[in-house]
Amino acid sequence: MRYVMKRKAFSFGGDFRITNEAGEDLFLVRGENFSLGRNYSFQDLAGNELARIEQKLLSLGANYEIYHRGELVAVVKEHLFTLFRHVFSIDVPGPDDLEATGDFFDAEYTFTRGGRTVAEISKRWFNWTDTYGVDVSDYQDQVLVLASALVIEIATMNRRK
Repeated sequence: MRYVMKRKAFSFGGDFRITNEAGEDLFLVRGENFSLGRNYSFQDLAGNELARIEQKLLSLGANYEIYHRGELVAVVKEHLFTLFRHVFSIDVPGPDDLEATGDFFDAEYTFTRGGRTVAEISKRWFNWTDTYGVDVSDYQDQVLVLASALVIEIATMNRRK
């Protein structure tokens, strides 16, 4: 499925809106204003929390945990010593971890699982805005991949600006 992830222009906590290709709202991501680290609530349109994203402080590089109903479902970590690209591991319970690889200059990332591409993030159609296209294979956990894509955007945003 193809999604469009856009940072809201006037939000204090770094809110995002996620729509389908037709521009219909699907999810909201609300950044918390007064928390240690960057924490986000990934919600459906009724305000139900589908995932919680928490930044782990005191770690080298980006390190975020993703929770669903209070249970840890993924840890997203940035690999620090890579040449000319960003690499993030998305550690999920069990053997099916994801890896996201992209370049330093563009917001273009490929998610792989077991050597197969399962999702892609692209800013190429939205050059001058904080808007990204996210294509996720139908058989993947859509919320987990979108939350991981959001973590990558948050972690790399300041370096690009």
